[in-house]
Amino acid sequence: QLVESGGGLVQAGGSLRLSCAASGRTFSTYVMGWFRQAPGKEREFVATISWSGGSTYYADSVKGRFTISRDNAKNMAYLQMNSLKPEDTATYYCAARRAERLATTSGLYAYWGQGTQVTVSS
Repeated sequence: QLVESGGGLVQAGGSLRLSCAASGRTFSTYVMGWFRQAPGKEREFVATISWSGGSTYYADSVKGRFTISRDNAKNMAYLQMNSLKPEDTATYYCAARRAERLATTSGLYAYWGQGTQVTVSS
């Protein structure tokens, strides 16, 4: 089970830190990802991180502004979002896949959280 938190309303240029709490004792064997979906748009990839946290990959739209991380001892994944823009407004989802390779396709993730809303005002 994945539970996101940390969403909210922020002005453009501001920051938010999303958290994803995972249940289970095998968290460290899952690749974690963050996706987002804006109203009327398809769900899109944001960032992904390997088991150890040693490898990460970002969508071009967030590269340099967002940072994905994880703490396997706490069964937590995070998305630090800086320099937020109005176009970052969306529901953000945490996802997990039990595999070795990073993935940017939502269909490759088997487990999903309920989402947390991020709204960036201009």
